[in-house]
Amino acid sequence: MKKNFLITTGGSGGHVIPATILYQHLSGIANVLISSDRRGTKYLDQNIYQFEVINTPKLNNVFFLPINFFLILFLTLKSILLLKNKKIDKVISTGGYMSLPIILAAKILKLSIYLIEPNQVLGRANKFFLSFCKKIFCYSSEIKKFPRKFKYKIIMINPLVKEEMYKFQSLTKTKDKFNLLIVGGSQGARVFDEKLKNSFVNISKRNSIRIIQQTSEKKISYLKDFYNKNSIENLIFSYEKNFSEIIQKADLCITRAGASTLAELSVLNIPFIAVPLPTSKDNHQYENANFYKKKGCCWLIDQNNFEETIEEVLKEIFNDKDSYLKKKKNLRNLNYQNTWVDTNQKLLNNINEN
Repeated sequence: MKKNFLITTGGSGGHVIPATILYQHLSGIANVLISSDRRGTKYLDQNIYQFEVINTPKLNNVFFLPINFFLILFLTLKSILLLKNKKIDKVISTGGYMSLPIILAAKILKLSIYLIEPNQVLGRANKFFLSFCKKIFCYSSEIKKFPRKFKYKIIMINPLVKEEMYKFQSLTKTKDKFNLLIVGGSQGARVFDEKLKNSFVNISKRNSIRIIQQTSEKKISYLKDFYNKNSIENLIFSYEKNFSEIIQKADLCITRAGASTLAELSVLNIPFIAVPLPTSKDNHQYENANFYKKKGCCWLIDQNNFEETIEEVLKEIFNDKDSYLKKKKNLRNLNYQNTWVDTNQKLLNNINEN
């Protein structure tokens, strides 16, 4: 008989996407349920995933602290009932304050708890949950702000990416134009909308390029019109369920430094220019990007110098193909042992233990 696992997540795509990938990995050995706040449900297709809503409030407003305390208490009781009714055996959290009621309920019920930390800096929620968990799955053993006394709980795994990404690795890209992908992440990136288009026009005068750009819904028409007027082939989109099919077309990506996006680019051997979100908690996006930069896999630009720097970096890339090809080679070397089966076995061996 299959066991029952619950994955708790929510908020941004940076938390929910790893949860959906875990769902893929674990559904072969267990009945898997996801819990999420309402924000996270937009990343969950109800035709694919079984999920329940535990709508944890944000805990960063001191004024609402007394109200939130009672709300967390209520949600913890609701979570206890959920875990009991669904006969959950083990709980896995992808981090974030959204998981608090479920983790507290799992602790009260003495269930096995596992954590996922996709970033290069330990998240504050995961730091709080560390004493509760059996193990924490990380992409590196050198996670910043990780308490030394809990280092023994770290299990190293390959970055979590969708299974189809591994199938795209061997596909041959069309060579008629150089595909530039611009990704702002689930939070979007206004700086990319405003400060890239003129540089692309200048680059297009000497190079045959195609722009594939993620933006907000309200900016789609504006960017399409701009690129069309300047005779630059383009694909402009907002949220795209089939993003895997889009990302694999890229030759180079300009991106924020969310762990999921960088992991996908890395597996697909796509060099990237990382522009970390300066307001990311504990500067984790910078550390995510710097992890790849130190391995010679990407370029790293500070947002404060973005407008002055980006066009020069792009010109260097087009003028110095050796630098670009070296980064592709370094990504390939980084991922030569990274397979879906290897990651799957490591997760299952550790989560499915007694």
